[in-house]
Amino acid sequence: MNVTMRNPCEKSGESGEQEEAAAAATGRVTGVQEAEEGSDTDSDSYLEMEGTHGPGELDKETLYLRFCRAHRVVPASCFLHQGTAPELNLRHRSLGPQGAQALASALISNPYVKRLDLRDNGLCGAGAEAVAHALSKSRSICDVDLSENQLGAVGAQVICTALMENPVMQKVQLAGNSLEEQAAHYLAELLLAHTGLKSLDLSYNQLNDQAGEMLGPALAENIGLTELNISWNHLRGPGAVSFARGLGANIFLRVLDISYNGFGDPGASAVAEALRTNNVLEELNMSNNRISAVGALSLGLGLRVNQTLRILVVSRNPMRSKGCLSVLKSVQNNPVSTLELLDFSDIQVNREFDDLASSMKVSHPGLCIKTEGRRVEYKKELLAVFKPSLPASAPK
Repeated sequence: MNVTMRNPCEKSGESGEQEEAAAAATGRVTGVQEAEEGSDTDSDSYLEMEGTHGPGELDKETLYLRFCRAHRVVPASCFLHQGTAPELNLRHRSLGPQGAQALASALISNPYVKRLDLRDNGLCGAGAEAVAHALSKSRSICDVDLSENQLGAVGAQVICTALMENPVMQKVQLAGNSLEEQAAHYLAELLLAHTGLKSLDLSYNQLNDQAGEMLGPALAENIGLTELNISWNHLRGPGAVSFARGLGANIFLRVLDISYNGFGDPGASAVAEALRTNNVLEELNMSNNRISAVGALSLGLGLRVNQTLRILVVSRNPMRSKGCLSVLKSVQNNPVSTLELLDFSDIQVNREFDDLASSMKVSHPGLCIKTEGRRVEYKKELLAVFKPSLPASAPK
């Protein structure tokens, strides 16, 4: 028997029509039946709610149940138990577009929720549109997690448009949503328009060179963002350079994670230029960015004069001991350096690097140098350690 797997973002088509016809024939709504006879936890929880809360809260819960019946979905028990709690955690609940529409309708009239977590719920475009409408109307929600919801460019557009209408929004997480260069256009508009947004997570997407070329200028002109995570994307080449130039002009960003991209040596050189002029950034993660010893040397030029960076992570880059040494010497030669952590994890370093790191414990007592990688020792010492021993019975 052939079984056709459906994308949760696709409409059910013919099977959905058959279900509706059956529901009409029996005089019952499929979703209501699920809400009344489905999960024991969910159904029992909202039936037990009557008489346990004040009139205002009961009205809010009743309103949500009505929306669930209208959209033919099972109510989320934790929302029924929400009361006046400021955080609503509905991650991994498989709400889907219909569940999101029911929830969004209830959220519009809810003045209590400040943090909304809808990670991994298969919202897709239709669900994103419903949530976006609620976010545009809400004046209480200031922190939202919409990661891993297959939003794509369509979802990104409606969400970004809604966020620009919500002046209280401060933190947004959009990780793992298949966002590409088309979505970058809407993200750039958000960075330019929203002055209250403080934290943005765009990690685990497919933002490429073209996306970097759009986001860089927006980052340069952004006012307000203090934390940006754009790790695990495809920023490389001209896009990486453009993004780094945006960092140089930005005067608000304090924490930046660009790890697991492809900045390479050109990108590292552009970041170095940014570090020469940027006097705000405090934490920078550049791990796994294809930066060689040449790029590390360029990076060192920026570190030689930077006065604000406290944490720098360059682990898992092919810069070898030579590159690590050049970075370390640059920090040593910067009398106004504020670095507290230099992370070279998973990069081979040699004795010369270890000697310099040891001496800097005295000259820079507040600096922690992390390696935890394999060390390249002198050949004569390696021979002494790894020389195979012959069995006692073997002929000499």
